[in-house]
Amino acid sequence: MSDTTYGNVATFDTRPDMAIPRESPLSVAYHRGSVPAPSRDGQVLLEEKPFLGHLILRGGAIVLDEALREVLGINLPGRPLGLALDESGECSVQWMSPDEWLVIVPGGEEFELENRLRSKLGEAHFAIVNVSGGQTLVELSGEKARDVLMKSVPYDVHPQNFPVGKAVSTVFAKASAILRRPAEDRWELVLRRSFADYGYRWLLDAGEEFGIGVKR
Repeated sequence: MSDTTYGNVATFDTRPDMAIPRESPLSVAYHRGSVPAPSRDGQVLLEEKPFLGHLILRGGAIVLDEALREVLGINLPGRPLGLALDESGECSVQWMSPDEWLVIVPGGEEFELENRLRSKLGEAHFAIVNVSGGQTLVELSGEKARDVLMKSVPYDVHPQNFPVGKAVSTVFAKASAILRRPAEDRWELVLRRSFADYGYRWLLDAGEEFGIGVKR
């Protein structure tokens, strides 16, 4: 781990040394539960994207937009419930509330990004919190992925109400989650670490009739 100081704020890299074994939030479910393999007839594919960098940004939209555009090459979403991605699709910025955004980047890049943003923002009024260890991202794809979500969330996921580029915080089963649609054929669930095992088991049950498979 390493640390950096900006004025009265001390930051540190929460990612452990690579020599230390890491386990994803779904590791227990994989070891003790069912892990159905993808099949040719399966209509839903589930894939966890563990160890990504998750940062919560809070502050004024104008100053954060300028900083993100210069540092990450992405503008803040232009509307509430918006989701913006870079050309690679690996970096995203999601509207959470009028002064709050969730930034997700490839794992290992979050500490450098935080430091660059702090340097760029200087004395502006803002907050950056690294929540990478507290949540994980699960991707659903396939022609019946939306059907699984219709069984899992009360939010209307019809394409007219949930187009590509939208993201919401919603009830998921008997927990909560962030639901995102980055592409026509893909949906994402950002789950709290403590709910990840429960969410995984729920999705397997909801997707069983569609031959859900798990990609690892």
